Amino acid sequence: MPRHERWNALLEALARDGQLGVEQAASELGVSTATIRRDLDELAEQRMLTRTRTRGGAVLTSVSYDLPLRYKTARHAQEKLRIARAAASLVEVGWVVALNGGTTSTEVARSLAESDELAASSVNPALTIVTNALNIANELAVRPHIKIVVTGGVARPQSYELVGPLSSGILDLITLDAAVIGVDGIDVRHGATAHNESEAGVNTQMVGRARRVIVVADSSKLGVGTFARICHHRQGRRTDHRRSRRPRHVRPLHRRRRRSPARLILSRST
Repeated sequence: MPRHERWNALLEALARDGQLGVEQAASELGVSTATIRRDLDELAEQRMLTRTRTRGGAVLTSVSYDLPLRYKTARHAQEKLRIARAAASLVEVGWVVALNGGTTSTEVARSLAESDELAASSVNPALTIVTNALNIANELAVRPHIKIVVTGGVARPQSYELVGPLSSGILDLITLDAAVIGVDGIDVRHGATAHNESEAGVNTQMVGRARRVIVVADSSKLGVGTFARICHHRQGRRTDHRRSRRPRHVRPLHRRRRRSPARLILSRST
């Protein structure tokens, strides 16, 4: 049984019974107790349930919900996790933050959802997320301390992003403290780019409405220029980088630190 199916089954059993034992779950799903313990640990890390000492099982948290229909294992998963944590650490309580779609931006959303600082904040809402990504809105909507604003638009099945004129309407009316933008490519000549021009158009508008821009990209995106430009380095103030296997692409980006629009967060491949 694939992991996402096991996780959905575990959450459904918890919603039904209120608690779950390891041996019971292993018997019902036909897997080993070690697999169930690992699944419960990972779900607990994402605050989807609470582990118990009694039989090593789990009980519901204050929020119960199903996993997204598709739980995809992304390429460069460990890189994206490190990038997400670094990006989330730049976000402050009370901010209004835009998130576009994509696997790296989705990891940023998850890191924000798991933030102890945001969860414990007395500010209401602790964070406002403006997104055109349906999967991100779906995952964060159950977090009571996070306010979700979804742009309008037509959904692209490849990325779950809403695009088109209906997306632009809401973005024209708001101001953002930060925009966290996942990209398909980034280099000195072309800046940050996307394969799809409709997605790039929404992303460009997010950048234009934001006081700060955080570009998140794994090392496979460095030195790559794709079809549609999102933003250029000359539009802003500073670029930071994390370790990467592609220093020849990082150096020219780093040299533009004082002229860059965005914090650029990269990470070394594993």
